[in-house]
Amino acid sequence: MAFNVAIVGATGNVGREMLGILAERAFPVNEVVALASRRSIGQEVSFGDRTLKTKALEDFDFSKTDICLMSAGGEVSKAWSPRIGQQGAVVIDNSSAWRMHPDVPLVVPEVNAEAVRGFSKLNIIANPNCSTAQLVVALKPLHDAATIKRVVVATYQSVSGAGKDAMDDLFSQTKSVFSLSQMEMKKFPKRIAFNVIPHIDVFMEDGFTKEEWKMVVETKKILDPKIKLVATCVRVPVFVSHSEAVNVEFERPISADEAREILRQAPGILIDDKREPGGYRTPHEAAGEDAVFVSRLREDPTVENGLAFWCVSDNLRKGAALNAVQIAEALVNRGLLSARLQAA
Repeated sequence: MAFNVAIVGATGNVGREMLGILAERAFPVNEVVALASRRSIGQEVSFGDRTLKTKALEDFDFSKTDICLMSAGGEVSKAWSPRIGQQGAVVIDNSSAWRMHPDVPLVVPEVNAEAVRGFSKLNIIANPNCSTAQLVVALKPLHDAATIKRVVVATYQSVSGAGKDAMDDLFSQTKSVFSLSQMEMKKFPKRIAFNVIPHIDVFMEDGFTKEEWKMVVETKKILDPKIKLVATCVRVPVFVSHSEAVNVEFERPISADEAREILRQAPGILIDDKREPGGYRTPHEAAGEDAVFVSRLREDPTVENGLAFWCVSDNLRKGAALNAVQIAEALVNRGLLSARLQAA
């Protein structure tokens, strides 16, 4: 069976990745439609060896669409996802708009694929925040083995997580440094070139940013509500791939060697952990890859039953587009989408 798929936000960084990954993974498509705002009508995007011209979201009839991959921001999703779902399509949304809604599954297929079965109330499934997605992929097998009590994580997030304008800022500011020209700061409150900014999303009353809050509540919803987590989220001058320094405290003893072997056998993870110069994965090396890479795995002597590790992943792929396509695959593989269409 082949499916009609619509990509909303097809001209953006994640939308383009979604189109590429659908083709790479040979997702069973009958028709793919690229959608964006009216100002992008006719703009060309690639789907495998084909070129698609974008159509206007506002004018599109979703009555024959089976799956809608939504990557156009929270406000667009709030307005359109329920309408699209009411026409029968399953919306897989990459924004933060629906993640904590009680009737919307929040899914990372390597962690909680079975949760997709709960999509039918609104016909919406949420993709988690990019930094959460890679974290829970690494935490899940360790939690199953020794039960996680507490996580302390510091993120090093690339500018692509803030969109194309942020990538343009890093590029132009870097040029300004070398050309000694005036530097413009458009996307971030401080310069990002040759700098780091300990601030992602808006500040909340308790002093944490919303990005940090997302990591807490999404990890609880996806993995286990009993897990305590605190995050510090930092924007770094890297174009693609997010990195995280993670400290985990467990209920039961687990050695670094045991954890390494557990992670080596877990889905979606690659271990790159040699205790020598260069024996670890960096953001540059993770870009364009599907896996969550785990390095620098070691025991934490400051707590009982503690581990520390470094993980890195392409935020446009596993953190967004790949995860969305994997959710669509989970629907198909479980027969959920075909059963819905037959019933209709």
